[in-house]
Amino acid sequence: MTAITERTEASKAEKPHQREGLRDHYRPNPRDLRFNLDLFGNQELYTAMGIDREVADSFISTANRLATEQLAPSYTSSDRHPAVFNLHTHTVTLPSESGVRASFAAYQSSDLRLLGVPEAIGGIPCPPSLVLAVREPILGAHPAVYMYGAGPGFAGFLDEHGTSEQKNLAKIMVDEGWGATMVLTEPDAGSDVGAGRTKARKQKDGSYHIDGVKRFITSGEHDLTKNIGHFVLARVVDPDGNSTSGTRGLSLFFVPKYEVDPDTGKTDKAKRNGVYATGIEDKMGLKASSTCELTFGAKDPAKGSLIGQEGEGFALMLDIIRGARMMVGQKSAATLSTAHLQALEYAQTREQGADPARPGKKRKIIEYPQVRDSLLLQKAYAEGMRALVFYTASQQDAIALAESRGETDSKAVGLNELLLPIVKAYCARKTAELLSNEVLEIFGGSGYTQDVPIEQYIRDQKIDSVYEGTTNMQGLDFFGRKILKDNGVAISQLAMRIGEFSQSEAGGETLAQERQLLAQGLENVSGIMGKMIGWTGEAQTGDTNAADKIGQNTNRLLMATGDVVVSWLLLRQAEEAQSRLRELLSSGGESNKEEVLFYEGKIAAAKHFAKEVLPRLSAERQITDMTEVPSWNFGHSPSNPEGVLT
Repeated sequence: MTAITERTEASKAEKPHQREGLRDHYRPNPRDLRFNLDLFGNQELYTAMGIDREVADSFISTANRLATEQLAPSYTSSDRHPAVFNLHTHTVTLPSESGVRASFAAYQSSDLRLLGVPEAIGGIPCPPSLVLAVREPILGAHPAVYMYGAGPGFAGFLDEHGTSEQKNLAKIMVDEGWGATMVLTEPDAGSDVGAGRTKARKQKDGSYHIDGVKRFITSGEHDLTKNIGHFVLARVVDPDGNSTSGTRGLSLFFVPKYEVDPDTGKTDKAKRNGVYATGIEDKMGLKASSTCELTFGAKDPAKGSLIGQEGEGFALMLDIIRGARMMVGQKSAATLSTAHLQALEYAQTREQGADPARPGKKRKIIEYPQVRDSLLLQKAYAEGMRALVFYTASQQDAIALAESRGETDSKAVGLNELLLPIVKAYCARKTAELLSNEVLEIFGGSGYTQDVPIEQYIRDQKIDSVYEGTTNMQGLDFFGRKILKDNGVAISQLAMRIGEFSQSEAGGETLAQERQLLAQGLENVSGIMGKMIGWTGEAQTGDTNAADKIGQNTNRLLMATGDVVVSWLLLRQAEEAQSRLRELLSSGGESNKEEVLFYEGKIAAAKHFAKEVLPRLSAERQITDMTEVPSWNFGHSPSNPEGVLT
């Protein structure tokens, strides 16, 4: 055997072990989940719902076992064996080699999918913060499985807003394990929902026939569930074909893949409704998830029932979109968390380079300052994003508690609205940057191969900055709707809370410098926002340059606000960790090394983030102050291929 053949055979021999490592790719962090629930969960709501610490812990433990033992093993194989579309039958199948079917069956058979779903339709009432704690391991281990299993959440929406007949359908969705989709985007409209042209024509029996094409529909067609309930935006037209334009003309319809037998409540597969998959996207990542083009009414009538009133569709769909944006942000945070923990394990064992303190020995790469700095930054962002998700969930807890009393918590509602675009866009964009620039480089060349899961994480996660509205859309929404239209009420409330913390004695001298950095960061964000509000006044007088300047800085404001909020939450966690650490050590608990390390890590991450990230906001503010409207002349165009400036 030649030397080159021997090396090839040796390489092949290593692959099974490496590939096996991909099967258990997911690294949970249940300790941090519980810490966040303790700090941000609304205990009054938990008590009212009869959920104590033991019950919450059991749900989290079950989710971690499901994620690591049942979902993670098919994560990589489902990427290598993606969903398959059959153009002739308009069907999508999940190949047996993908392993998705077994993973999905395990998820469907668990009670976890029912958490937070109304009890009246077979769900398990649960605080929003606990629902998120249980959801993180599932999203981190195999996000496509969660998306295929989204039916109960959609059923809860139908139960809340639907007619008595639709409420019955909602219960059937849960009992029968249906899938579900949100159907907004159209090929020519893209993110401009109001430009959608799909039509709905009312029939004599009160139903509607839907006619049009929708694109980028997650889980739009598959063979994992008995039925799929499509929640479709369409424009009601009169007999002459006239309709109201814009989002005000949109209505929301429930359109099942198969019709349901009204007597038994069972799916009747002999009665195929007229909604068919007419294409599937060949995507960069998340290949286990079928992203489809759906055509309504071309082959047979696509029968749907109206949810709510005509013209209320977009307002109703916003409820679904809010939940989807929260899910997308948490998906990114969960991906960064498991990627960081894998990078940490690798750095603690990988040896490279001579150790100057031990002649003849090699250094573990975690001993290099650049590697430690990178790992600590990853940890800070991962745990800071988790804190952001749970702080937002705490507002949803407060909303739920008020609703249980027949009241409205307007402050919590406002803060939740304000935080959602940050959760979605900040987590998505920062995770994409960290996966590529920090995590992958810890693994070196191996990170660029399929022998470790990082390259798949990068491909699967990148969609998060596009899902449910790009970062640009979130930035515009954050400034235009969540700040200006709110008259600054929610952002002022949030700034007041952060400001009070920065001026307090929280954490004592240990966090004194970091509190000062937080105060300066808050001032810089206020400066960026103040500049943009000034331009708003100028734009209202007809200054088009002022409007353009606002558009150039909406992302900057959103990301800078995210940095300040995350730093504040990390410092709050550090204060709590410091207090618990003192109690632990004073009671002789120093032998509990895992707890000591956990609390020390919390403090270190918060301090590192404040010093590494917050000072950069001064530059962001300066860039905002210097904003100029860029020229349209880029020196190149189709009519000027040589790039000669004219």
